[in-house]
Amino acid sequence: MPGRLARFLLTGLFALFLLFLYGPTLTIAVLSFQGPDGGLTFPMNGVSLHWFGQLFATQAVGDIGAALKRSLALAAMVTATTVVVSLAAGMAFRRRFPGATVLFYLTLASLIVPSILVSLGIGLLFNLMEWEPAWYSSAYGAQLTWILPFGLLIMFAVFNRFDRAWEEAARDMGATPWQEFVHVVLPIIAPSVVGIALFGFTLSFDEFARTLMTAGNGNTLPLEILGMTTTVTTPVLYALGTASTALSFVVIGCAILGMRGLRPVGRLRPPHGPEAQ
Repeated sequence: MPGRLARFLLTGLFALFLLFLYGPTLTIAVLSFQGPDGGLTFPMNGVSLHWFGQLFATQAVGDIGAALKRSLALAAMVTATTVVVSLAAGMAFRRRFPGATVLFYLTLASLIVPSILVSLGIGLLFNLMEWEPAWYSSAYGAQLTWILPFGLLIMFAVFNRFDRAWEEAARDMGATPWQEFVHVVLPIIAPSVVGIALFGFTLSFDEFARTLMTAGNGNTLPLEILGMTTTVTTPVLYALGTASTALSFVVIGCAILGMRGLRPVGRLRPPHGPEAQ
């Protein structure tokens, strides 16, 4: 009886946690389907897709379409850089080299600095150098200070448990270092690389603080939403939140499908014993 009561209480606590975590998102999703005369609160006044149609209408406040394009382009740039640098650093840190420890802690130091200070510092630097801040330059660098260290930590953890027997077998068969990396190492760690790409894309697409003072005149989507909250009083904001959430789920779904396609490679085991001879 005490065990059943404990399970019941824990289940109820977990349900309350899920409600607290996803309740606001579900509320926004429901209210985004208000009718043309609907407002920002319950009760709903009809059900329609009217506010989704208003997202890119000319009478809507703000340039949502351009902001979305900038956010997608910036996220793609940050994702590609994070994947390439994390993979290269993971391979480099497998062997000790002078300054490795200092470089590692310098990389992680950016996670400690408050995000708004990073944005302020980069923005001031561009102003002092008389450079024009933009989403593709200053905001790009500011986001990398936040996202790249996470990619490095993931890749370090992957290579920390990587079995070198695969590489030894490839060298025994006459593979060059490049062939060893392309045909052996990369296929095995490919699911982790996809995970880093997914992580980098989602963090960049939603990043606000580090782009606040570095995006220049071209707002990203989070900055555009902030500007709209002071002027827009219709469910078009809810429709925008629902659409961006759906886009995130689409990206996650594509990543999961990609990792499932790579799963057979991950099931292989490194050669040991007489069969490896």
